[in-house]
Amino acid sequence: MKASILARGLTGLYLLAFFGFLFGPLFIMVVTALNSSSFPRISPWDCLTFEWFAKLAADERLQTGLLTSLGVGVAVVLVSVSLGLAGALFLTQIRPSARAGYYTLITAPILIPGVVLGISTLIFWDRTAQLLGFGTDSFFYNGIFLTVLGQSSFISSYCMLMIIARLQRFDTGQIEAALDLGATNAQAFRRIMLPFLKPAIISAGIIAFLASFENYNTTVFTISSLHTFTTIISQKVRLGIDPSISVVAFIIILLTLIGALVFEGMSKRAELKKARLLPEGTGAGDVLRGLFKSNPAMIMSVMVVVATMAGIWLALGHSATQCKADLLEQKLERQRILEEEFRQTQPGADESSGAPASQGLGAGAFGNVFDPKNLEGAAGVDGKEGEQAEPQDGGQQ
Repeated sequence: MKASILARGLTGLYLLAFFGFLFGPLFIMVVTALNSSSFPRISPWDCLTFEWFAKLAADERLQTGLLTSLGVGVAVVLVSVSLGLAGALFLTQIRPSARAGYYTLITAPILIPGVVLGISTLIFWDRTAQLLGFGTDSFFYNGIFLTVLGQSSFISSYCMLMIIARLQRFDTGQIEAALDLGATNAQAFRRIMLPFLKPAIISAGIIAFLASFENYNTTVFTISSLHTFTTIISQKVRLGIDPSISVVAFIIILLTLIGALVFEGMSKRAELKKARLLPEGTGAGDVLRGLFKSNPAMIMSVMVVVATMAGIWLALGHSATQCKADLLEQKLERQRILEEEFRQTQPGADESSGAPASQGLGAGAFGNVFDPKNLEGAAGVDGKEGEQAEPQDGGQQ
């Protein structure tokens, strides 16, 4: 009994540490996005504010980089999914003895560092442009063109692996039956194989877009004078960040959670319909309720989304300006108290006469050498000695 309780306790601690390691930084980013401090932090807490969202919306450079990343991501999806689909289909058509070498060749870009891919892409297309007689104003030197090709060189391998995993479950007898019934190869591919590969193609497209959007190592060499969302954020981190970067993470996390909830509900509904386990008249709400009963992670995701919405609502109805004014007044009051305590602890302060503590500054370790009276006394002595010296000299003469 004690052993089972101990095992459950250790398992709970492990899960807590595991999920804390995964989601702890995300939680910190969300909290710092709502703190009025000019530096991203969660402690000490200043004021609940929404100003960093407005600052992010007013950052035109970041918006331009975001649009560039979206455009590059869409282009990379089209190129990578097409190359991955072609590579996966070609793998099923070649001889079995050549498949191992072909598989190794097309998956090699995944193992190559992104820095090497970026530099090699830049050098290759530069030499190609020179051989073909194109100048530096041609598309061979365009940053978006080079970035799409550089990212697609390894992202297409990811797409191909996902499509291959789906192809391994495909029954080739369906294609043979369609051909026997008079269908052409194009018709068999369009009506039989393509619908079967549709889930893998959609998943490969999503993975390709996300991999392109967050890529930095290859993009920083190929983007040339342009900037993507990732390169701009990296520059901001080097120069000093503010909580507007946390707002970016906040928005991405929120959209990811909402998308995951919607996708999970739709997938569950489709599976139940396919298995004919979903009664007629069952709505999406019933499916989601059944999904939450069997999936605690979904419940936690909904709680995070609800807490986020509540925080946004509070921030909209909260006066951040007044809070900042009160906070500034409290800081000034603390500073005044500290200065007063510092004056009282200074040596030589004559509280009875009301003399400032700065007059007794030299009465301590420096032996009162900086007291102005010392200088006056020294001047008086020198004057008297000078006056007495002159008659003596005159008398001698």
